[in-house]
Amino acid sequence: FGVAERDLGQVLKARPEVTVTTKVGLYSPGGEGQPAASVFLRKAAGRVLPSLSRPSVDFSLARAQRALDDSLRRLQRETIDLYVLHEPVAALVQTDEWAAWSERLLAQGKIRGFGLALTADRLAPFLQAGSPLAGVVQVHDSLEAREADILARHGRALQITYGYVSAARKAADPPPFDDILRQALRRNAEGAIIVSTGKLARLGQYSRLVAETDRAS
Repeated sequence: FGVAERDLGQVLKARPEVTVTTKVGLYSPGGEGQPAASVFLRKAAGRVLPSLSRPSVDFSLARAQRALDDSLRRLQRETIDLYVLHEPVAALVQTDEWAAWSERLLAQGKIRGFGLALTADRLAPFLQAGSPLAGVVQVHDSLEAREADILARHGRALQITYGYVSAARKAADPPPFDDILRQALRRNAEGAIIVSTGKLARLGQYSRLVAETDRAS
């Protein structure tokens, strides 16, 4: 709903060294500028009627340009470090147009990089076609299924991966949280791993695990 960008704007304005990634292609029902009360009601009602909180899909460049301008305004930034298409379906994306638009944004300094954020099944057609949009890839992965190995099959290294904790915890006897992240860090040792939390204390735990992994390597 655009809330994260609004909430982070003041923080990011004061910390220009922080790298920012945001997505484009899926949009909030009711728009990203709606008041907090409307967002709360949509989320609550969406538990009963999912259509009320289901995002809309639009991979047109006109909509993407508006989304970029709005994201920059909410984030209080002049540049987005990495701008990625959110769960795109290859058949719905005009690759040449998107690639040309992204290159123009790079030249204008509006973004510093572009790519895709999606699951392995949706990534496959882009890799098979050698799409220029797949320069940077954020893909769902797990320690069990190793979905991100699709990149290795195309001669690519893992870049940005996520999903390790939620996938491991579906097992009948899930390993401890620290063990999951240690294995994930070893699996994607050269790239970046996305882990989210609502607990402030977790941040110190994440930092410690990364430091441990760095020393071990």
